[in-house]
Amino acid sequence: MPKSKRAKVVHLTKTQKKGKELTLRLYASIRECIPQYPYIYVFSVENMRNHYLKTVRSELASDSRLFFGKTRVMAKALGDGPSTEPHPSTSLLSVHLTGPCGLIFSRRDPPAILSYFTQFHPSSYARAGIVATRSFCIPAGTLYTRAGEIPASEDVPLEHSVEPTLRKLGVPTRMVKGRVELDGPFEVCKEGEVLGSGQTTLLKIFGVATADFAVEVRAWWIRESGVVEVVGMDGEGGGGVRKAGNAAPEVELEGEHEELGAITKDESE
Repeated sequence: MPKSKRAKVVHLTKTQKKGKELTLRLYASIRECIPQYPYIYVFSVENMRNHYLKTVRSELASDSRLFFGKTRVMAKALGDGPSTEPHPSTSLLSVHLTGPCGLIFSRRDPPAILSYFTQFHPSSYARAGIVATRSFCIPAGTLYTRAGEIPASEDVPLEHSVEPTLRKLGVPTRMVKGRVELDGPFEVCKEGEVLGSGQTTLLKIFGVATADFAVEVRAWWIRESGVVEVVGMDGEGGGGVRKAGNAAPEVELEGEHEELGAITKDESE
């Protein structure tokens, strides 16, 4: 009989894991980039969105390379201390690799990188668990797609198919002659309160974007001088300068793969 072309169910227990392969690839790529670029930047991300990070990667692709992977692996590639760092003082960046953060290897100097990220802060829809940056209230009467955010003359009435979803989210709406009506104002959120999943869904339905994707540069390394400069509270360099020879705290790599430890062992021999 001919082999069936129907879709087959593949159990996850039979798929091959790529954790070790990706870990080794990330480690090797970082080590390869260190001698190729004059600057290394440690950055953190607020309100992470993959499509915005891809935009940053593509706009910097001409003279930079961005890594956003496991922080422990990236820290290990930069070195635990003076004895394991691939280039003088790169290990001083490891202490800044905490939380949602990454590395940028670039030929652009610090003023250019800081200027780029200062101007790049696109808005996005908030997610549950973050603090509301503004208050939002749905006005009474016929509901429009932007709920009063723009003049009614420039807006269109809300589609009737959305009305059941609004009622499920607690909005006391009703249908009147094919239009979604609200008898009184409905407060969705107040500024400063923690948003729930229902509130974020309502904000998205009415197109209210209250979260800004932001990239903050924490520190950078200069290959020519071997200096690591920490960004101050004002967003500019000067928060602290550490030169080669100053010992950095060793980075623990508990639970990482044995292959990664074997690589670092071979390099030290």
